[in-house]
Amino acid sequence: MIDYLRYVGYAKCINCWIMGIARSVGLLAARFWLAWIFLKAGLVKLDSWSGTLYLFREEYNVPLLPPVLAAYAGTAAELVLPVFLALGLATHLNALVLFLFNAVAVYSYWHGLPPAGVQDHVIWAVLLLILMLQGAGRVSLDALLCHWIKRYE
Repeated sequence: MIDYLRYVGYAKCINCWIMGIARSVGLLAARFWLAWIFLKAGLVKLDSWSGTLYLFREEYNVPLLPPVLAAYAGTAAELVLPVFLALGLATHLNALVLFLFNAVAVYSYWHGLPPAGVQDHVIWAVLLLILMLQGAGRVSLDALLCHWIKRYE
């Protein structure tokens, strides 16, 4: 009986280890995929700045911000925050800001989004919520900094 309990204990340890790796790989994949999506959108805006300003003036109805300021802020967010997200630095905060950014984007352009576009934004929102709640995982600067801080406390 004791051997059986010892075996079950080892099996649980191995299961936890495997699930920890799977969780970290999944969170890393989500971070990289979301970072690529937002960074690519920022680079497109930067590549055609006059078109970006036109869209923010004429198409997007960003609440509370003037169109030019919204264009600068949106482009800056799409260029800077994905880098932090990919590195796993301040992941909870970056995921929250990108989640709100995503929600404002949908609200601002609801009339022009096809159903597939809405579905994309919903998928991104769910992944950002997961990152807000779970953090970056073991393969991140957050985990490295946490380990370093605990080591020198």
